[in-house]
Amino acid sequence: MASETSPGSLVLFGGRSEIGVATAQRLAEGRTVVLAARRPDDLADQKAVLLDAGATAVHTVAFDANDIDSHPGLISSLAEEFGPIGIAIVAFGILGDQARAEADVAHALQIAHTDYYAHVSVLIPLAAALRAQGAGTMIVFSSVAGIRVRRANFVYGSTKAGLDGFASGMADSLHGTGVRLLLARPGFVIGAMTKELMESGVKPAPFSKTPDQVADAVARAYRKGRGEVWIPAVLRPVFFGMRLLPRAVWRRMPR
Repeated sequence: MASETSPGSLVLFGGRSEIGVATAQRLAEGRTVVLAARRPDDLADQKAVLLDAGATAVHTVAFDANDIDSHPGLISSLAEEFGPIGIAIVAFGILGDQARAEADVAHALQIAHTDYYAHVSVLIPLAAALRAQGAGTMIVFSSVAGIRVRRANFVYGSTKAGLDGFASGMADSLHGTGVRLLLARPGFVIGAMTKELMESGVKPAPFSKTPDQVADAVARAYRKGRGEVWIPAVLRPVFFGMRLLPRAVWRRMPR
């Protein structure tokens, strides 16, 4: 178990994730940070940001979200090489192309594999590792897209619905173990992941936020010991109401 003088390492699964790096930046001070990503030798910018934020050291390891057979061994090696994991941020994923996915089953399965199946593959051994430590926090990024799935992005939204349910149940299973799961539910994020979507003519949804704003909210929720955070908070009552909309109205809702 990490002590107060050794808070444990911070591991970011998805070392190039704009939101992931921004969140890690806010939590990195005094910690060893490990960036797990494909092409781990090409993370100089991310390393510099985290060192400037006060990380004591930043290391990189190879991580392919879709290579599920490699995940248990990778997670075991992290604790062995870098010490107990204090914070694990799980922030990889793809948006995909909804129109293409409706006609191309391979693309639909690619979205489902990366955004749901691969998350399960990471979270199960990660939770086991933190249980063995008796401490640690997992930060998992869901989305309001999964709270009630829309016609306009049902492939991506359905993966977030599955992940949200999985992470919520896992959080309950960890109660009393010393391990916490913080589930983040951001709305539309104006950033690299949605850049092409907006360039195609899609307008940002109401209450949209930037990656930095999402990271600020997640870092505050982490420090307060919370188990979930909606970003922005107003989306929680908004989506409570949206769940009650008749289906005939809901199917005409934009992205």
